[in-house]
Amino acid sequence: MIKYIILGIIQGLTEFLPVSSSGHLVIAQKLLGMSGEEIAISVVLHLGTLFAVVAFFRKDILKLLRDIKLISLILLVTLITGTIGLLGKDFFESLFSSAKAVGFSFAFTGIVLLLTRKFMDAKRDKVGLRDAIILGFAQALAIIPGISRSGITISTLLFRKIDKQTCFKFSFLVSIPIILGATLLEARKVDLALRSDFINLVTGFIVSLFTGLLALWILKLVITRAKFYYFGYYCIALAILTMVFIR
Repeated sequence: MIKYIILGIIQGLTEFLPVSSSGHLVIAQKLLGMSGEEIAISVVLHLGTLFAVVAFFRKDILKLLRDIKLISLILLVTLITGTIGLLGKDFFESLFSSAKAVGFSFAFTGIVLLLTRKFMDAKRDKVGLRDAIILGFAQALAIIPGISRSGITISTLLFRKIDKQTCFKFSFLVSIPIILGATLLEARKVDLALRSDFINLVTGFIVSLFTGLLALWILKLVITRAKFYYFGYYCIALAILTMVFIR
């Protein structure tokens, strides 16, 4: 159970901080000697952080239900990301067993985050159609373990000169349908994993939920203080360590 608690903490903290939860889970599972159910474990832990998003943004979600335009934009982002995910499903899943690929992806995430430094003063507070289309493709990159979903989506919106608070909220609102979709897509694997390891997976789910709430609070504080790019240094350091020490 200790291994699943560790994975739950890693997932909860790294899902929302822009450092790639999937990449951290791949590395952690290799270090902990866990293999064979990487995808199922990842999906269950992601589901825990989905509940954290819903709890943290509950007021924004209620407002969203009355905004047809915003709902349409979120659905467009989801459609683009989901289509790419389905078409490249086998390729993306193969990367979950490659520490080398994760290392390169960490480096890519780090570089993107460092580039956001000069975009933190953007003022545009509305997400448009073109922003949503670009974001859909950008979010698809985060299917690759080591590329942070929150990092790549927030960065993309910042590059589009959208203000940091809008970036923060919209990034996580678009995560809700994509995490639900991934859960449904891997439902069979998750069901089999739960039947054989129910207590451990539920423990990981609960831990990822509560640590996810903590991570969202930290990230909101970091973005408000325009220190988002700091995470880039961490990702690059982790990329080097991964490529040198993890096999």
